Amino acid sequence: MADAVIRGAQDSAIEGVDVVVCDALTTSSNQLLDADGVILGTPENFGYMSGAMKVFFETVYYDCLERTQGLPYGIFIHAGNDGSGALSSMTRIITGLRWRQVIPPVILVGDIHPPGLDACQELGMSLAAGLESGIF
Repeated sequence: MADAVIRGAQDSAIEGVDVVVCDALTTSSNQLLDADGVILGTPENFGYMSGAMKVFFETVYYDCLERTQGLPYGIFIHAGNDGSGALSSMTRIITGLRWRQVIPPVILVGDIHPPGLDACQELGMSLAAGLESGIF
């Protein structure tokens, strides 16, 4: 899923958008402060976001709280259940950060098939194109 999102964000038709891929466990608040937009991806674990995603939020939250308001974002989730628990837990934190959702989340349940990967690619492409055009 992440590879498809990255592929979409790096589409050759989109110019002037640098795509930086970061791992949830090693991303610093400085990297996030430098971003014009963000796409967050997680598996659903026990009906919740992954532990790594929780660590990410714990690491960046207070440094970014007042400095990233309005940051355009998108989410993708690979769910074992229905993804609602992972989405809800992430959205609760993102609401506190006051980021701006600019594209609906992509939630794939169970096995990943080409239509789901297409939706992930569209997610990456849409956010990058929105940044390129200045809509976001």
